Amino acid sequence: MNAIEIKKLSKEYYTVVGTVAAVHELSLTVPSGSVFGFLGPNGAGKTTAMKMFVGLTEPSSGEITIAGGSPKDILTRKRIGFMPESPSFYAYLSGREFLELVAAIFGTANATSRINEVLKEVDLVGREGRQIRTYSKGMLQRLGLAQAILNDPDILFLDEPLDGLDPLGRAEIKQVIIALKERGKTVFLNSHILADVAEICDQVGIIDKGCLIACESPEILSKGYRDLEDAFVHIIKNKRDISGVGHKQMQMDEIRDVGDETRKTYSDTLTESRGPHNEEVRHLHKS
Repeated sequence: MNAIEIKKLSKEYYTVVGTVAAVHELSLTVPSGSVFGFLGPNGAGKTTAMKMFVGLTEPSSGEITIAGGSPKDILTRKRIGFMPESPSFYAYLSGREFLELVAAIFGTANATSRINEVLKEVDLVGREGRQIRTYSKGMLQRLGLAQAILNDPDILFLDEPLDGLDPLGRAEIKQVIIALKERGKTVFLNSHILADVAEICDQVGIIDKGCLIACESPEILSKGYRDLEDAFVHIIKNKRDISGVGHKQMQMDEIRDVGDETRKTYSDTLTESRGPHNEEVRHLHKS
């Protein structure tokens, strides 16, 4: 069974210079109980896609099915955990107070016990009483993950969960993700740390300029390259080179079309201009 099914998903924005496609006809499936890595350069459309998956952004077209339902459905949303790329918190609350607020929103049973479990999972025990404004970048990342898993969701969407963590912190969070998978949870994550993605992900999708250009296991994608990062760089560059050649060919075709049209117009104009003159010449000869 698939936890996530995306079909021809697109998101367009209208600007003063025209329509911009942030995501274009994205299609993918993620099996239940797996970890999926969503890779791409900055501005490729990763965060826009993830926000559509969780119902925060309305797609222009396409279909989204999460846990068999729509992300607009409140029952589906209760089965989702989401960690945004740059989580915002109430700075003057303590970490525990913030999690108590999240638990109240979800109506979490045995909230105190569940919060204690989550604090231990993300290694914030002993620091949960401090105001969030005193937290380091790594501690904020841990708190962001804590609120995402607090409701014990079936499917987690994590936008850059390893960003800002030192090697030890990354190792601990990777173990949390692996433990979630072992409990049958589905994890969909964005990350620029490709070595970590290769280590924990069952499947990887690569997106560039809003289009999905590759989707395979890390092992298959890395075949013939030094590692996943090397494969990623070459796949992106090769795709852009091919697209660039195609774009240049289209430009040349357009130039030829314009040239042909210009020549045809000039020829028609010349014929028309010669027509009356020829008639006048024939008339003079007859005279």
